[in-house]
Amino acid sequence: MTTFLLSLQSSIRRFTALGRLACLLGLSLTACMQAKAAPTAPFEDSIAQRTLACTACHGPQGRAAPDGYYPRLAGKPAGYLYNQLVNFRDGKRHYGLMTQLVDPLTDTYLMEIAHYFSRLEVPYPAPMASQASEALLARGKSLALQGDPSRRLTACVQCHGLSLTGVAPNIPGLLGLPRDYLNAQLGAWKAGQRHAQSPDCMQDLVARLSLEEINAVASWLAAQALPLSSKPAAALPALSATSTAIACGSAPFKAAP
Repeated sequence: MTTFLLSLQSSIRRFTALGRLACLLGLSLTACMQAKAAPTAPFEDSIAQRTLACTACHGPQGRAAPDGYYPRLAGKPAGYLYNQLVNFRDGKRHYGLMTQLVDPLTDTYLMEIAHYFSRLEVPYPAPMASQASEALLARGKSLALQGDPSRRLTACVQCHGLSLTGVAPNIPGLLGLPRDYLNAQLGAWKAGQRHAQSPDCMQDLVARLSLEEINAVASWLAAQALPLSSKPAAALPALSATSTAIACGSAPFKAAP
């Protein structure tokens, strides 16, 4: 029996026991009726059942939470999801609730979770209208699509794919994410609070961005609609004439065939 399954069973048992106690004490007629009328649903020892602990924050089927701080899991590359679960467990990313959730889990089980969410195909919501100025959005677009070779700023599309939907198996998509979440993650890299496997290309890149540029990129990305196919690309795009390959420990660069 897995940690997730035991946790879910324990929660339901506690809920049912509280309802019965309220019934016995005469404290709540509604609780009494619910405890009697709603039998405990049978548990299925399936990955969908066990990952309900994830969807409590990340939304049904990992669609993302509406508050902008819990990102989408559905359809992300399995290698990327696995790397992030390991990073939370091993202290490269910091969020107490996630760390407690994955701390007792093995690499094999984390990979099973990653593959489950990567295979889910659910639609993305339409992007929210941006409140950013046209000048800020234009700057964000330029950095995302072209970078700035004079400052060794790699364009987002060089690693995250020409459609910015990610590249299998290790690189995530950047579209369909709220501006606040993107700002928080880029800010965490700039502040040294988020790390990846060495060499940490994202930390090196973000260190050369100003806070205004981070906001510009995040604002432009958050305002973009998803293409018809939101699946990750199968391979990285070929390098442009002004681009150079960068070393990423968590996603080794491989030139497109």
